[in-house]
Amino acid sequence: MFEPSYLQLYKEGRLLEKVEEARSLLEECRLCPRQCAVDRLNNEKGFCKTGGKAKVASFNAHFGEEAPLVGRLGSGTIFFSSCNLRCSFCQNYEISHLEEGAEIEAKDMAAIMIELASRGCHNINLVTPTHVVPQILEAILLAVEHGLTIPIVYNCGGYERVETLKLLRGIIDIYMPDFKFWDQKWAERYCNAPDYREMAVGALKEMHAQVGDLKIDENGIAERGLLVRHLVMPHGISGTKEVMEFLSNEISANTYVNIMDQYRPCGTAHQDEYIDNRISSKEYSAALEWAKNAGLTRLDQRQGLRVLFRI
Repeated sequence: MFEPSYLQLYKEGRLLEKVEEARSLLEECRLCPRQCAVDRLNNEKGFCKTGGKAKVASFNAHFGEEAPLVGRLGSGTIFFSSCNLRCSFCQNYEISHLEEGAEIEAKDMAAIMIELASRGCHNINLVTPTHVVPQILEAILLAVEHGLTIPIVYNCGGYERVETLKLLRGIIDIYMPDFKFWDQKWAERYCNAPDYREMAVGALKEMHAQVGDLKIDENGIAERGLLVRHLVMPHGISGTKEVMEFLSNEISANTYVNIMDQYRPCGTAHQDEYIDNRISSKEYSAALEWAKNAGLTRLDQRQGLRVLFRI
């Protein structure tokens, strides 16, 4: 029977050590590539505008995620306020930019995890967790002590420091990063992150080294591994062809990929002529063809229907 990796760390007493190590990182925060070096233990705030406590915007059993995460009873999502990337076109702009949500203690976050598990959710899905890794680890420790036994999903924007990811080895079962941009120009324009590709490449390699290709049980539920999201954007600015070739050649041809077609202008996207429109069916079909040509075959199963019924 599958057992989440963090349970073994807990039994060995190493989960507490990881919590303590992560907490100390907040004193001069370099959790993400921004490396703001602010003292978040004293509530100083850097790019993510988050101090010593995590802020949660919402939590629920989510049925809009990828098929292996949703299953029959949903993915137990926890949406954290703010973000270390803050894309100008973010579809959760009110959460990522306007910081909707409330600060919570570790014990409250642990209670949320336990509640989601009690509803039958197949996993705990941490949405935009990068800037609150220490707070999350503290909550996981408490949740394990109250019976948490389902996989942890690290659902991030792909803008990660390898050093922080190494701290998560043995804790995270499923990594679900975005790979947003290949070209530095667009990453700088829309995320103020000219080093995005460099950071994402290193992060995905580390994630795959930790958990491998996505493993799915006999009921179609993900247990462990890497699942990559890629949002197709207008005018080819997300670099889909290059991203698919990277995934196939440098990660694994067996990588599970969700090529997403749901881009729509949100946030301040209407102020930019390149992204002030949705993508066409032709652009999306081309993205799927690039994935196929790169040798990727594990695409989220809903994508065939999107092409079939897209207007």
